[in-house]
Amino acid sequence: MKGEARKAAIAAYKERKVVGGVYLVRCDASGEVWVGQWTNIETIQARLWFTLRHGASPKKDLLEAWRRHGESHFSFEILEKVDEETSSHFLAAILKERASYWRAKLGANSI
Repeated sequence: MKGEARKAAIAAYKERKVVGGVYLVRCDASGEVWVGQWTNIETIQARLWFTLRHGASPKKDLLEAWRRHGESHFSFEILEKVDEETSSHFLAAILKERASYWRAKLGANSI
């Protein structure tokens, strides 16, 4: 990519809407469920799967289940997205509260 096309791609990237949200990771083999929140819900699965594949996840119980059952037994689901218009000042607090709600509702562990 050269010149104007590259500049346009960079501008589009900088102007993209970033949406926070709450997500679920489920191990079908064990029935275990984890719920987490992230400020860019569209990128968290790739980030999470990367850390698990490389054995670098800070969540020991999730990593142990991943190693025990394998990637094919895991699924990812977006539970809720936070309104795009929410200011970044309030986003972390809202995500934390919504993740807590989903953990209680589903009996899930924290990510």
